Amino acid sequence: MDSLKETGSFWTRYSFAWVTIGLFAFSLVGHWLFGWFAFADEQAALGQPAEVPPYLVEMMRDTLENWQSEFLQLLWQVAGLAFFLYVGSPQSKEGDDRVEAKVDELLRQLHPNGEAVIQTLDDAYAGRHTDPQYLRRSQKKVAGRRRAAKGPPKKRPPER
Repeated sequence: MDSLKETGSFWTRYSFAWVTIGLFAFSLVGHWLFGWFAFADEQAALGQPAEVPPYLVEMMRDTLENWQSEFLQLLWQVAGLAFFLYVGSPQSKEGDDRVEAKVDELLRQLHPNGEAVIQTLDDAYAGRHTDPQYLRRSQKKVAGRRRAAKGPPKKRPPER
């Protein structure tokens, strides 16, 4: 990790969070301030004084309605996308398989050691849980390690 990032202040390390919190606070204060103006005008039009308790009830209701309609949608979109990307749904795959197949074929045809280059690249960049070649290779490696851990078969003494 970069030493500058490790030694940065609390404010710089979390600058995105601070900007987000600042924008959130600014919009919330603006919502409630202009809500008060609208509430006071409405009360004046009805010939009633603008009082804080009914204003708080109305603004809490409006704020929660906004959060329900906006933030819960966004939360589902972000959390749902992250979940489906994690489980490897077909919609979340990058779609680079076709391009990779073409590049592999070009390497086979143009490079004298094309298969070795492809194997080296596959080993270096493997690791996605949705990569079937990676899964097959890792299963073979695990099976080979298990056989090696068991050691050579032991000889049995002759039966009498």
